[in-house]
Amino acid sequence: MSEYVELAYAAATSRLCLFTGTGFSKAVSNGEAPTWKELLKKVCSKVHNAKKLEDTLFPDDKPPALSLEEAAQILSLKLNIEGKSIYDEIVDIISPIQLGEDISNIKDFFQKDSFRVITTNYDKLAECLVGDESVQSITPGLPIPKYPSKVKIYHVHGSIDSPKNMIVTSDDYFRFINSDTYFSRKLSTMLHENTVAILGYSLSDTNLKAIINDYKKFSKNNALCSNIFLISRNKVSQDMKDYYFYCFGIRVIDNTEIDCFFSRLSYKISLIKDIIERARENIRKVVSGAYTYKNEYLKLEDSFYQIISSIISEGLDWNDDKVVSLFERIIEKKRKLTRNNGAWEQYEQLAKWLIYFGSIIEVSNTKYEKTYLDAVEYSMGHMSKERNWGVSWYAYRAWETRWPAIIASNRLMIKNHIETLGTLKDANLIVKNIV
Repeated sequence: MSEYVELAYAAATSRLCLFTGTGFSKAVSNGEAPTWKELLKKVCSKVHNAKKLEDTLFPDDKPPALSLEEAAQILSLKLNIEGKSIYDEIVDIISPIQLGEDISNIKDFFQKDSFRVITTNYDKLAECLVGDESVQSITPGLPIPKYPSKVKIYHVHGSIDSPKNMIVTSDDYFRFINSDTYFSRKLSTMLHENTVAILGYSLSDTNLKAIINDYKKFSKNNALCSNIFLISRNKVSQDMKDYYFYCFGIRVIDNTEIDCFFSRLSYKISLIKDIIERARENIRKVVSGAYTYKNEYLKLEDSFYQIISSIISEGLDWNDDKVVSLFERIIEKKRKLTRNNGAWEQYEQLAKWLIYFGSIIEVSNTKYEKTYLDAVEYSMGHMSKERNWGVSWYAYRAWETRWPAIIASNRLMIKNHIETLGTLKDANLIVKNIV
């Protein structure tokens, strides 16, 4: 998948940040780590008249009246009356949890690669995956380590190493949201400087969503491509995917278990590791006009994804006329490659390239719009739903199956363009399904 090329480039250049929630801890502990709700239920068992309070806070027959952080606040008050601390109780519950079995792909990645982790989890399972000698664990209330490390883990909601600084209750959350802390600033910095993969997280944190939304506005204003991925083990509806991108600039990789995600990522890293430095050196030469990509390279499907990843990795400005010109030259060369005898795979690859580009950047009203729409028109004009001679059935299949992956605003732009032309019958079959 093209998304894994981006992620692999980020990992290979130490620009990958993992954002982990309770689903990640559950995955690496073979289900032993509790969800946020399960954790609070365990805490509830520590108070007097526990069953009555649990039925009040977490009713089985109707939606709860309070949010989980509000429920935590009530539990904290109850425990305080009894001379106990909710933070200490959480430490007692979480501390014994250990890494599970059958997580070799996750372990291999954590022990071989260099990256950053931002987590809302209180546990230290991510640190266990890395090993003490290669990791920095950074927690509110404790000094920030100064030694170099391969992996840095930021516990934005605190950790069991400093119980009194954990973000648990609604009062804690109010203070966290309304304060400009090192950790909120660090999260914002990570979004600007890295490719981010969100693992085992439901995007329920209001402060996190506000920071990501703010970054989305910045990226749109500066024509930046989406650099945040949500990895979901479940199927995510198209409506939800459109919502995630519109509000947060998030792309979704769904139907993917966490262990499977790291297996695929590690495989892609192994494929590009030997060429990445050369690719990054070449991109500046090509953008400057001192060098041009050979046709033999552009015949390869992965070449476009590698070029885009190199642009992202080097931090080049998508509004720069030289970058725009590079895009125009590459697409024009790919179109010419489709005209060679027996080059049917080039039609399919061109379609995939255009779909991919339309999935990472909002094209409308940018310098890319005309070139992009002309190429889409060409691609859709040389495809067919039926296996007709002289047109590409595989290009049609690419557009049909991957059409939903394109950003909603780009789907609308393409739909309007194709319908205005009015001559591409098979293209109309695809673009009519805008949702």
